[in-house]
Amino acid sequence: MINYFATLPAGKIILWCYLIWYLVTVYFYFDPAPAIWLNSLGISVVIGFALMLSVSRPPGSPVDYWQIMRLFLMPFCVSSFSSLIKGHGFILILPPKPYQQMVLLAACLGFIGLVYLLKLFRKPRQPA
Repeated sequence: MINYFATLPAGKIILWCYLIWYLVTVYFYFDPAPAIWLNSLGISVVIGFALMLSVSRPPGSPVDYWQIMRLFLMPFCVSSFSSLIKGHGFILILPPKPYQQMVLLAACLGFIGLVYLLKLFRKPRQPA
């Protein structure tokens, strides 16, 4: 796991920050209403399959299960995020309370800092 985070490219670091932003927002604004989660799940299935169809792979190429998971997880997160923040005074994706903004920013920056520390201290692999 450490090696995974130590070798993350910039694009995947950003995707992890999106997930952290989502999870912190869910922490602050969680709503147990089943409708939110079931609707988000339904949207995830419909959009996830559409995204899978839009991603072309040559026949016989290996399946990237992480990519497939992301294609279904992203619509779920977007849908549930929008339902959770509705009516709470968000400005775009920013919560109205400065404390929450600081927690979100600290969580993302902390993750980025951790990844770059791992990159810095990662031992280079010895050729076999």
